[in-house]
Amino acid sequence: MILAELSEEPLTPARAEAEVWAERAGAVVGFSGIVRNHDQGQSVQRLSYTAHPSAAEAIAQVAVDVAARFPTVRVWVAHRVGDLAIGDHALVAAVASAHRAEAFQACAELVEQTKEQVPIWKEQFFADGSKEWVGL
Repeated sequence: MILAELSEEPLTPARAEAEVWAERAGAVVGFSGIVRNHDQGQSVQRLSYTAHPSAAEAIAQVAVDVAARFPTVRVWVAHRVGDLAIGDHALVAAVASAHRAEAFQACAELVEQTKEQVPIWKEQFFADGSKEWVGL
């Protein structure tokens, strides 16, 4: 099972874990990247994520690659696009496996490869009225 998507709708770790789990899985490892209220000493009010037209294909390829590297795991990953508030989930990933070590390793790789390979840019809006693009 492999699911990878971009979403304008809210993401929940509970959905990811429920969809990735199967009876053969003794471990489900999840990750939630959550919008925080600060960055580099500045107060953040909100974020906006913009995806390149190739981002959906890229996140799908990351999921396929991780699943190929860990053939016994089930993979679920999604990244939000659009406007997000403090506390919203921006990136949610879950991996199910028979054993925890493989699930931890695959989930870590899934998150890192998503951040490195999927062309999504973050615009941060600060309390002082300034803003900054990250990832360009």
